[in-house]
Amino acid sequence: MAHASDGRSMEFKLPDLGEGLTEAEIVRWLVEVGDVVAVDQPVVEVETAKAMVEVPCPYGGVVTARFGEEGTELPVGAPLVTVAVGATAADGPARASGTDAGSATGTDEAPAAGPPAAEKKPEGSGNVLVGYGTSEAPARRRRVRPERRVATGVSGRANGRVRDAGQTTGPAVRTAEPVDGPVPVISPLVRRLARQHDLDLRELAGSGPDGLILRADVEYALRAAAAQGGRTADREAGTGGAPAGSVAPSPAAPSDGTRVPLKGVRGAVADKLSRSRREIPDATCWVDADATGLMRARTAMNASGGPKISLVALLARICTAALARFPELNSTVDTEAREIVRLDGVHLGFAAQTDRGLVVPVVRDAHARDAESLTAEFARLTEAARAGRLTPGELTGGTFTLNNYGVFGVDGSTPIINHPEAAMLGVGRIVPKPWVHEGELAVRQVVQLSLTFDHRVCDGGTAGGFLRYVADCVEQPAVLLRTL
Repeated sequence: MAHASDGRSMEFKLPDLGEGLTEAEIVRWLVEVGDVVAVDQPVVEVETAKAMVEVPCPYGGVVTARFGEEGTELPVGAPLVTVAVGATAADGPARASGTDAGSATGTDEAPAAGPPAAEKKPEGSGNVLVGYGTSEAPARRRRVRPERRVATGVSGRANGRVRDAGQTTGPAVRTAEPVDGPVPVISPLVRRLARQHDLDLRELAGSGPDGLILRADVEYALRAAAAQGGRTADREAGTGGAPAGSVAPSPAAPSDGTRVPLKGVRGAVADKLSRSRREIPDATCWVDADATGLMRARTAMNASGGPKISLVALLARICTAALARFPELNSTVDTEAREIVRLDGVHLGFAAQTDRGLVVPVVRDAHARDAESLTAEFARLTEAARAGRLTPGELTGGTFTLNNYGVFGVDGSTPIINHPEAAMLGVGRIVPKPWVHEGELAVRQVVQLSLTFDHRVCDGGTAGGFLRYVADCVEQPAVLLRTL
């Protein structure tokens, strides 16, 4: 969001980046304090749990302040930059200090009659990112909270009571009074962390904007509670703690190992795969197939002129044809309603390994595309993935995933389903192997195909029928002619 503080200086806040994202990490600042920016000029590059995003500023003028260093994680709604609207590089310092350029030179004139400066509506782009614009937002009713005691530290909870982080004996005196109504938390990760440790968020004083409770607040409270619990155990054991005036030595940090934060793309992958394992009762079946016919068909197609057809595009075309026959696997499970939702269109995800980790771009309406169109879209999304330019919308909404792990030189795998989808087709490497062909032993191009599926949406018969149809199309591509 953005708001005017004095009619000239506009504070631009981290906007809603869409797809339920609640925070982002500053990767690289694209402007410095004192730079002149134009409307919709990118000012910062941030990394969310789904993609790298360049955030454009909706106001033109001089940057007077930046908030957050590179590597800092900010919640949605936190300030990003302040811009002196309409200022130029020459008068940037005057704008930054709130002094009018005319009055500084002794030529101050009375302003023309009109609304106060704070009521003026600076012009902006009107459309910056998902759910965010620079046009005036409708007035919102502010929620009035009961008055709370200001805490100088974040309180923790130990043994069922809230204690001060720095207090050594007795109950805490610096606590946040419980608040009626919604707790000021926007991050689902923060709520889950508190729930896992039986921590009442209503008893915490948030350090974020407008009392927003951040992950750091919860972690601080948990550390304080653990420390307080240790001191209580010492007193109960009769150790009495350290003598007065002495400083207890801090525990030595582990000397070996490297800690890698689970955040960004890696953190999002970890959360999704963990949820998939918890919620989906998956099973896997596999089969070896003679891919010689498919490889020859691709060679013939590419020899006829026109754009080259990729192997993954042909496999995708086989997938969409198989899903038309077995729609149970193009579905999701609504656990709350206890319903299986069979989806009309096929939005095909495919696993792509990048420098930032594993991502799954989505080919929209794959069922309506031919092999040439699929080839072009796979190439576009793969290039965007490697360059870190995929948008959140290009990484979500898949209904079925194709995982070609053969590019890593392996034959088989039992992949984890991309929640909330119901199935994933895995394709191993295609290599020459001895194979009985037409009653004789021959060297053929053999591939292992595996299907991991949600056992709630179908039984083994359906899964086996899907995989067998895929294998038949790989061995005899002419089978596809029935569905073209």
